[in-house]
Amino acid sequence: MGTVDKPQLLFYQKMGELFYAIAAADKVVRKAEYDILKNIVAEQWKNLDDYEDPFHSDAAYQIEVVFDWFDYEQLDASDCFESFADYKKENPKLFTKERKDLIWKTANAIASSFAAKNKSEVIMLAKLKMLLEN
Repeated sequence: MGTVDKPQLLFYQKMGELFYAIAAADKVVRKAEYDILKNIVAEQWKNLDDYEDPFHSDAAYQIEVVFDWFDYEQLDASDCFESFADYKKENPKLFTKERKDLIWKTANAIASSFAAKNKSEVIMLAKLKMLLEN
């Protein structure tokens, strides 16, 4: 089994925060956006490493838990993005090339999952791209 590692757990929680920000950029989180997130977590994030949460579930599921909670609370997408950006700047070692590629792929899939990307999603994706390049 995997190990419980608090910094890694927080990493996954911050991913949930980021992906919520992308989905909520246009002020509406759609079922299609949540469904694509769940699929990518199950198919790709889960296999990224062996970290677990305190309940011995794959830590990657923290992405969905946080996304769901933030949607329930209807938090501000810009605030969530800025919180993620601060976290990324403070923890650069956690952002390997493999993780950055998967973050980008996931964010892009969420933004594309319902019709086309709208202006607010495009702006947020551009900010994310710059953030990931540093």
